[in-house]
Amino acid sequence: MVIYFGADHRGFNLKETLKGLLQSEGHQVVDMGNSSYDPSDDYPDFGAAVAGKVSGDPAGSRGVLICGSGVGMDVVANKFPRVRATLGVSLDQVSSARHDDDVNVLVIPADFVAEADAKKMAQVFLATPFAGDERYRRRIAKISKMENE
Repeated sequence: MVIYFGADHRGFNLKETLKGLLQSEGHQVVDMGNSSYDPSDDYPDFGAAVAGKVSGDPAGSRGVLICGSGVGMDVVANKFPRVRATLGVSLDQVSSARHDDDVNVLVIPADFVAEADAKKMAQVFLATPFAGDERYRRRIAKISKMENE
């Protein structure tokens, strides 16, 4: 599975840290930008780059997006079909989002989450399987139907 990363200037340092962590754990990581710290960059560019990749291969990829509040990246990512992004606020919430909603993009608010917690969130995001219960599949199917209308 490929993990696509993207971050604006407010999430850049945390992105670099998380990329290194996941690479050291043997994950295939692709950085969609920004490639250097640029205080004038815009989060929609990186959110769209990652979400576009995940949208094109939702079964074989996941995304991790990082910006200051997380909200902008979350809004951008959820505009793409087959992308279900969650704003990571706690380990339990990230685990639940994976387990129940099969989210495939984790958005981390760098201004509000400590680095140690962000590391754990990324690990939980990648390790938690989708439960696949009928009720969860039914709900995701309803979302997919909305995307196609």
